[in-house]
Amino acid sequence: MQEHIYIHKQISHVHKKLDFSVVPISFFNFFFVAAISALFISLSHPTHHNLQNNLLTVKTYSSTNRGPASFQIMSKMLVCGLLRLLIAALAGILLFNGFCFSQTAPKYSFMHQATSAPALSYFDYIIIGGGTAGCPLAATLSQNATVLLLERGGSPYGNPNITNLGSFGQTLSDLSPSSPSQRFISEDGVISARARVLGGGSCLNAGFYTRAETRYVNDVGWDGRLVNESYTWVEKKVAFEPPIKQWQSAVRDGLLEVGVNPYNGFTYDHLPGTKVGGTIFDVDGHRHTAADLLQYANPSGLTVLLHASVHKILFRVKGKKRPTAHGVVFRDAFGKKHRAYLLKRGPKNEIILSAGALGSPQMLMLSGVGPSDQLKAHNITVVLDQPFVGQGMSDNPMNAIFVPSPNPVEVSLIQVVGITNFGSYIEAASGENFAGGADFGMLSPKIGQLSTVPPKQRTPEALAKAIEAMEALEPAVFRGGFILEKIMGPLSTGHLELKNKNPNDNPSVTFNYFKEPEDLQRCVNGLKIIESVIESKAFTQFRYDYLPLPVLLNMTANAPINLLPKHANVSTSLEQFCKDTVMTIWHYHGGCQVGRVVARDYRVLGVDALRVIDGSTFKYSPGTNPQATVMMLGRYMGVRILRERLQG
Repeated sequence: MQEHIYIHKQISHVHKKLDFSVVPISFFNFFFVAAISALFISLSHPTHHNLQNNLLTVKTYSSTNRGPASFQIMSKMLVCGLLRLLIAALAGILLFNGFCFSQTAPKYSFMHQATSAPALSYFDYIIIGGGTAGCPLAATLSQNATVLLLERGGSPYGNPNITNLGSFGQTLSDLSPSSPSQRFISEDGVISARARVLGGGSCLNAGFYTRAETRYVNDVGWDGRLVNESYTWVEKKVAFEPPIKQWQSAVRDGLLEVGVNPYNGFTYDHLPGTKVGGTIFDVDGHRHTAADLLQYANPSGLTVLLHASVHKILFRVKGKKRPTAHGVVFRDAFGKKHRAYLLKRGPKNEIILSAGALGSPQMLMLSGVGPSDQLKAHNITVVLDQPFVGQGMSDNPMNAIFVPSPNPVEVSLIQVVGITNFGSYIEAASGENFAGGADFGMLSPKIGQLSTVPPKQRTPEALAKAIEAMEALEPAVFRGGFILEKIMGPLSTGHLELKNKNPNDNPSVTFNYFKEPEDLQRCVNGLKIIESVIESKAFTQFRYDYLPLPVLLNMTANAPINLLPKHANVSTSLEQFCKDTVMTIWHYHGGCQVGRVVARDYRVLGVDALRVIDGSTFKYSPGTNPQATVMMLGRYMGVRILRERLQG
C-alpha cells in the first residue's frame, strides 16, 4: 500500500512537470514528427529517469498488481515514461544521418534564377508551378513547343536534407523564408506543409510510389493505355523497389496473419491485400524527385525560372466572348516585376496552373476567377464569378499508434501497405537515431523548429544545457516505430478562402476531418487492424508483452500532435482517438475539381487558354498515395495537349 501511494505521488509529480501547454507544435511528417517537441520538455526536468529501469519497474509492478487501481497507475507510468520513448524514437526516425549525400544538379542548361529573366518574354506555354505535375508536364510540352516553367522555390539539387532518406524530417522543420517547405495550419487545427521547391511535394514526402486503382482511372475517364505508358515513363527515372528489412517484414507478415490477404509481393499496382510498394528512394537512400523528369526535356524548348513568384494571371476581356488568359505577372527574389505572355501565333497556346491544391485555387482567385463576394472583399476585379473555386477541399486523415520495441529496428519510411476491403490503408515506419553533431537537426535548440527553447531565451547557457540533455539519451530510447492507417476518399470536404492578396502567404483552408460518419468508421476499422497486427505472432519481437494496447493508445494521444483539445483515456473510444489524434499525410486535394471548376480536359470552365493540371482537380485521392498519379498526370496531359496541337 505504501509503495502504491509512493508511486502515485511520483506520477502526479511527473504529470505536473510534463507541461505540454507551451507553444503548439505541428505534425509535419507522415507520422508524429510534432510529438518530438515534447522531448526537450521531458529532458529538461529532473524527472527524466533511466528508461530501461522505468520499463523494468513497470514490468515488475504489472506482474504483482492486477487490480483496476494498479492498472491505472501502470498506465500513468507508461504514458509519462513511454512518451519520452515515443518522442525520442521519432527523433531517431527523422534524424538518421548515417550518411550524408547531396545530389549534384543535372546539367540543366534551361534552369535559371528569375533575376536573370527579361522584363518581357513570350512562350507557347506558361506553366505556373514546377512541382509534382508541373515538371513532367513541362518536359513533355518542350518536345514540340516553347515552354516557360515558373517555380516560386529553389532547386532541390545540392540540398542533402532533400536527398537523404535519413534527413527526411529536417527540411520539413525548416521554417525559414527560403525553406523548401512552407508550413500551414488548417482551420481544423491540423498542422501541415506545402512544397516551395522545384519538384514540389516529391522533394518532401515519405517517398512511397504506387499507382491508382483501375477503377479510379476508369471513373475519371482517362485513356488506360496512355495512363500505363505515362506511369512507365515516370518510373524509369524515379521509382525503385525498396529493401524490406525486419520491421517492415513483421508488419507485412502481421497484416497477412490478421487477414489482409492476399499477398501481392512487390508491385506498383493498387491491389487489395498486402503488398510491397515502390519508393522514390534508391538503394543508397537517395531521393529522386519530379525535378529529375526534366531530364526528358528538350533544352531548346524549355526555360525554368526559380524563385519566380507569380502574382497574377492576365486576361483579355474586351472584344472577347469569354475572358482569355494571355500572360502572367511574376516577381523575382529581389521583388522585381516581370511579365510573360503567350505567343500570338496559333490558337493552341495556353497558360497552365500546376501550383497544387492550395496554390492553384488561390492563384485563380487572385487573378479574378472565383466567388465574387470573396474577390470583392479583397478588392480583386472579378473576371469570372466562379463559386466552386476553393470548394471540395479534402485531406485524407491519418492516425497512428506508436509501438516501442525491445529490439533494434531499421530506419524505414513507407514500404508495405495493407489495402483493406473497407476503405482503410495500413502502413508503417520505423527508425533509430544515428544523428551526429551538436545541432540535432530539427530538434536543434539553436535553430530547430521543434526546440522548446524560445528564440529570445536562447542564451549560450540555455543552449548548452539543452544540448547536454540530448546527448545524455541512451540508445534504448530510440527503438520503435509506427503503424498508421489512413482512409480512402475521403467523403468529408471543406473549403479554401483567401486571407490576403499576397500569393506567398497561405490561404485559409478547412478540411472538416471526419465530418462524414463513414470516414470515422473507416478510421475505427483501420485502428482495429493495427491493434491486431501489434498482437500478432509475426510482431512478437517488436513489442513489450507487458504494454497493453490501452496504454499505447493513451501514450500516443497524449503527444502534442495537433492543436485539437485532448480527452482523457481515449483508449475507451476509438472514435474519440480518431478525432483527437488526426494528422495529415499531405494528401490534400480539391479546390479546382473536374466538373466544377475544370472540364475533363482540365480547361477552366468559362474562360479560354487556361487549364489546371494537378491534384487540385481531384475529387478523391488516387490509390494509397497520390504522388505517382500526379506525376503521371503531368506526362499524360502533356502528351494529350501536344496531340491536340499537332492535329490542330
